[in-house]
Amino acid sequence: MSPILETRDDVALAARGDARAFARLYEEHKGRVWALARRMTGPELAAELTQDVFVRAWQKLGTFRGEARFSTWLHRLAVNLILSRRAAFATHRARFLADDQILDDLPARANGRELGMDFEAAIDRLPDGARAIFVLYDIEGYRHEEIAALLGISTGTTKAQLHRARMLLRRHLA
Repeated sequence: MSPILETRDDVALAARGDARAFARLYEEHKGRVWALARRMTGPELAAELTQDVFVRAWQKLGTFRGEARFSTWLHRLAVNLILSRRAAFATHRARFLADDQILDDLPARANGRELGMDFEAAIDRLPDGARAIFVLYDIEGYRHEEIAALLGISTGTTKAQLHRARMLLRRHLA
């Protein structure tokens, strides 16, 4: 059986209350949800947010209509929940900090395998708004119009914050 059909079967079973089917969905998708949460909020909140996403998915599974892939539905649910929780964790207030020196405290560029970890650390240190827009646009592939709607800001602001995030990262990684 193909993975897509297997996922559809698990979604149908989980929607009827089958906890084992939901556990399989969790195992299949937890890594991507955790990575999204980590990139958008930092490592200290990623595990908690991942659990919150799957609790919400379990609660809302009955609303999944199957018009899109389950992974797409789950990803959108995760983005929405993470953005709303960011506000609840009081990080939303610093979304558009003017402090462009925020990455200056990080160590100089690493080489080889450490570069990926350095890049993740640099993303973690971006101001919250710039980080969210960078992750949604450059990593997750959302368009500026979608990001603006999710965050309740203009597309011009998303473009400016994306440029700012890229410049901060470039300066740190150069």
